[in-house]
Amino acid sequence: MKSKLAIIALATVALAGCENQAGSGGGTRDQIRIVGSSTVFPFAKAVSENFVASGSFKAPVLESTGTGAGMSLFCSGVGADTPDIENASRRMKATEFELCQTNGVTDVSEIIVGIDGIAVAQSKEGPGFTLTPEQIYKAIAAKPFGKENGYKKWSDIDPSLPSKPISVYGPPSTSGTRDALTELIMEVGCKTDPATKALKDSNKEEFEAVCHEIRTDGPYLDAGENDNLIVQKLKSNPNAVGIFGYSFLEENLDTVRGIPISGVTPTYEAIASGEYPGARPLFIYVKKQHVGVIPGIQEYVTEFVNAGTRDGYLVKAGLIASPEETRTKMVAAAKNLPVLTKDELQ
Repeated sequence: MKSKLAIIALATVALAGCENQAGSGGGTRDQIRIVGSSTVFPFAKAVSENFVASGSFKAPVLESTGTGAGMSLFCSGVGADTPDIENASRRMKATEFELCQTNGVTDVSEIIVGIDGIAVAQSKEGPGFTLTPEQIYKAIAAKPFGKENGYKKWSDIDPSLPSKPISVYGPPSTSGTRDALTELIMEVGCKTDPATKALKDSNKEEFEAVCHEIRTDGPYLDAGENDNLIVQKLKSNPNAVGIFGYSFLEENLDTVRGIPISGVTPTYEAIASGEYPGARPLFIYVKKQHVGVIPGIQEYVTEFVNAGTRDGYLVKAGLIASPEETRTKMVAAAKNLPVLTKDELQ
């Protein structure tokens, strides 16, 4: 285990290398490097375009890696070969925070940029129906309520549902959308069974295996990090169901429609109010040790926060503005970049 002084020394050396490269004229580190969530990616891209329009900075390098993979890259160290900003469709995990600390990324700032909804959708040509978290859980869980999943058709789950094969296109395990799906929808459905709900306190590992693991026998299809691919699948297969970020639903309302969950249709208003079950905050994480070394980081973060107002251009692109109290805090956070602590993630 390295001492704290050793870690600080390593971080200082790495950052010095970062500064040298940024000023070397090589053209690679006078640009912000951003990795992470595919859901946040289109918003980050829109911010980048407006950020560059001022003429003061080069366009950031954007990579859609998924939240989990992005966290691994972001937390890999300090220096020119590591990202400056991580886009995330869920909050940083305590284990990821510890990885950052171990690798010398000691100063991380957390910014909530808005709200997204996990939309459950289908083609407009498909059979219209509504679902509950319990029905979605039964359709895609590996072992619903601890038993092998034998559901083949939606009507096997509930006779009122279509007699169509369960075919759900959804996010991969590296995606923050997948994490949000398991926590906001699957876990809610799983806990409708009192015995399973009790496992959360008595056997957390078993609870997560029962409530969070997704079946791999065919009905759930991992569509990768490209949510637009799920939209294309729905267009070509009217009987399929897709799970992705709300912004992708809003962009494609001419061909797909949201499936109501517990009677609530995924709309801007329903998600902003918290009425829709699949609402979640979206984040960016900033490597504060790179601020002032890689040009434009703080200015980019400020642009991102300012673009997420109720009448901002990100809302027009599908983002849902945070409540005013949260926005006020984030404006201050963009200015001061307070350092995240492990206690905040507990």
